[in-house]
Amino acid sequence: MFTPIKSTKVYEQVIEQIENMIVDGTLKKGDKLPSERELVEHLQVSRTSIREALRALQVMGLIESRQGEGNFIRQSFEESLFEPLSVMFMLQGGNPEEIMDVRRLIEIETASMAAGKINEDQLKSLKKLSDAFKTSRNEQDNVKFDKQFHYEIAQAAGNFLIINILNAMSSLMDAFLKDARSKILVNKENVEVLAKQHMGIYEALRNHDVKRASDEMKKHLDFTNAYIKSHI
Repeated sequence: MFTPIKSTKVYEQVIEQIENMIVDGTLKKGDKLPSERELVEHLQVSRTSIREALRALQVMGLIESRQGEGNFIRQSFEESLFEPLSVMFMLQGGNPEEIMDVRRLIEIETASMAAGKINEDQLKSLKKLSDAFKTSRNEQDNVKFDKQFHYEIAQAAGNFLIINILNAMSSLMDAFLKDARSKILVNKENVEVLAKQHMGIYEALRNHDVKRASDEMKKHLDFTNAYIKSHI
């Protein structure tokens, strides 16, 4: 299962072995890792090296530590990209506008993918969110409705990587463009425009119109991005 490590970069090889076990199926989602003591014995390395490796795996989003229980392969990876991306973004001195540009590029294609795959239950959920957004007068509630609307479109596209990337982009936007979503929703006229755009996207998805779905999403994101960029 494990092989002894004899290298100067010990913790990196610990990480590599655990990653390989995930790839080959030895370790699966939700599986508990051996204790630190057992890993020390199996791998014949120091406890410090084991702890460094486990911490790195946590930052990478592959494992989670549960108080009093141990370390586990994560059951869900939908938030796993945020921490490493946010650190990289800060270290590179990224421009917040880049976040919106990436989100726009991905979501336009995601909408077209969703149009070809979306089912009736997903359409009902999107219609409910669209109606709630239209009738709500609370910008914080509308922020939640808007985020969920975009998230469910990503789910309808049926691509795990897209869901993870868009979740990371959404979290980065919240972290580096604080209150950006709520600022646009304070304006009543903006809410009306966005509500119409949501409905346009919904109708395109309902009709499984691939081209219109991407066009409607482009129009929506061009509007929101232009407004946010002019207010940062």
